[in-house]
Amino acid sequence: MNSTSQEKIWDVIVVGGGPAGMMAAGRASSRGKKVLLLEKNPDLGKKLLITGGGRCNVTNNKTNTREMLSKYKGNDQFLFSAFSQFDVSDTLSFFNKRGMPTKEENEGRIFPVSNSSQSVFDVMYSYMKEGGVEIHKSCTVSSISISKEDGGVVIQTKSGNKLYSKSCILATGGTSRPETGSTGEGFTWLKKLGHKIIENNVALVPVALTDIWVKKISGLTLDEVKLTTFLNNQKQETQKGKLLFTHFGISGPTVLNMSKDIGELLKYGDVTIMLDLFPTKDNGALRQALQNILVEESNKKLKNVLGQLIPSALVSVILKLASIDGETFCHSVSSEDRVKLTKQIKEIPLHVKGLLGKEKAIVSSGGVDLTEVDFKTMQSRIVPNVYIVGDVLNVDRPSGGYSLQLCWTTGYVAGDNC
Repeated sequence: MNSTSQEKIWDVIVVGGGPAGMMAAGRASSRGKKVLLLEKNPDLGKKLLITGGGRCNVTNNKTNTREMLSKYKGNDQFLFSAFSQFDVSDTLSFFNKRGMPTKEENEGRIFPVSNSSQSVFDVMYSYMKEGGVEIHKSCTVSSISISKEDGGVVIQTKSGNKLYSKSCILATGGTSRPETGSTGEGFTWLKKLGHKIIENNVALVPVALTDIWVKKISGLTLDEVKLTTFLNNQKQETQKGKLLFTHFGISGPTVLNMSKDIGELLKYGDVTIMLDLFPTKDNGALRQALQNILVEESNKKLKNVLGQLIPSALVSVILKLASIDGETFCHSVSSEDRVKLTKQIKEIPLHVKGLLGKEKAIVSSGGVDLTEVDFKTMQSRIVPNVYIVGDVLNVDRPSGGYSLQLCWTTGYVAGDNC
């Protein structure tokens, strides 16, 4: 790099002010590095602040690294060296020691006790400021190249500035929630630098349904239900967990985790999801539970007592799907109708229209080929002095804190080794 630009040389430039970028910048600065963080948005943490419905699912409780990595769908052999340097226990310690207590909820999800993602943001922001990280907001990068003089990194901004750094950490995210700044330009830069990019697509995304009745029950949440996918009436996959009805279809952790596979099935035909409200009861046990209610409330109408068994918002839906008159008095419900009603409660068909787009995705799949990254340092094997972290990596992961843990781990390791 020429001498006239020496005052512009940084030890590390981090591109992207999301979770991975903030962690990387904070860690590098804590080691005495001169760090500049570039954020294209007017403010930092736009995506972080909306995660977990604004509550921020910080990580998962799986402190056993091998158990944790088993959730990353076959990528554990790549991630092990990074997680051996900064794992779930380290994440919990990191936040707890900085005055942010955490709590565990369903399926091992870890949240701040405050129930606010602002608490997470505040910890990360303070971490960076302690180390003296300089932050440039509303700064859009147009290109990244490598200096032929000394192998350093040259970053050109759209405002016309040229920045120089000994190393660069790319934390630009994938293509999910583009309104937060994740628009995929990191893939463009890396491809030009010689990296292989696996096609990027949405991974965790809500599912749209054709069933009109779902709009009437928007907001209804069901715990511990079973969802089974069918392709052209052939059974595919089953998962249990929480379900949320929305005005367009269904969402919630279980649906998000199934969404990528549902997207694949849609390429080959019609997809239906069968909803079982009582996965722990067989038809016989459920029919007996229904019979007990009918006997106890024999002089009341069926539509007025069915809510004792199922969510009241679903009563009219179930009766209509089963073609049973809710005006029928309980003592007059036939044996045939009891069988039909039980079967319907165990098999509610949800007809898939499609997946919502990137604007609703939680994370995106695809990204940099993992064989081209040294996970001991997060440094590119193709371009020395460039480090790759977070959603830029081609790592599939489920909902439940796994995406943010990937950001914390890879960000920390990159910041520790750049």
